[in-house]
Amino acid sequence: MNTLSNKFHRALGRFSFALGAFVTCAGGAYGQAEVAVELALPVENITLWAMFQQGGWAMYPLLAFSVATVGLASYCALIIKEKRFTQPEATDDLRAAIEGGDIGAGLSACEAHPGYMTDILRLGFQTVEEGYNSVAEVNEALEERAGKVLAGPLVFVQYLQVVASVSPMMGLLGTVSGMVKAFRNIAAQGLGKPELLANNISEALVTTASGLLIAIPALMFYFYFKNKYMAASSGIYERLGEMTRLMKKNGMVSDQVAS
Repeated sequence: MNTLSNKFHRALGRFSFALGAFVTCAGGAYGQAEVAVELALPVENITLWAMFQQGGWAMYPLLAFSVATVGLASYCALIIKEKRFTQPEATDDLRAAIEGGDIGAGLSACEAHPGYMTDILRLGFQTVEEGYNSVAEVNEALEERAGKVLAGPLVFVQYLQVVASVSPMMGLLGTVSGMVKAFRNIAAQGLGKPELLANNISEALVTTASGLLIAIPALMFYFYFKNKYMAASSGIYERLGEMTRLMKKNGMVSDQVAS
């Protein structure tokens, strides 16, 4: 009886081993076949133009924002330079005119060296020429002119902030538009055909990503040129103060207000 039982257990063990080996081999073969099928599937290459088309109507204003970002950043790089603000090349001519007490030479120096600082200082010479030769009156005229002159380059820097703020909202609007179309397709076709929702979902995702891709560099450009503008405008006020003190030293202006 024990002999029969031992034989039965040995036979059952061999059967279990054979069954396990078969299952393992079958599973491996199935996995290899599945990998082979996946490798055999063609990989779809999505071009930039295809992604632009998937984004829908919102990609056109986003394209305009991207062009505006490049244009504004390039223009700010040209106009916001410390030398363009402080104009060190005009220092010798201006100092010579002030030390000689020649207002006409000062105006000629401003005309010969056009720029932000000379544009502001020209009004200072004109104020003295009109008989308002007190330090307070000249400084008031310079501050009024500086507010107008220095506002010009700052406008273009502020436009970068506008682009950085509006681009994500435009991308979000495209996202909402794509999701609305997706839900309309679900209502009309049901959930049995997910391929019908692919274009709408692509529109939603592509517009969001595009808005962020435009807003991030625009915001970086904004802070970079804003800090550069602040440093340059501080330098121009320093130069104007230097010229005003030199005018006072050489008797062109005084602390007393003309009656």
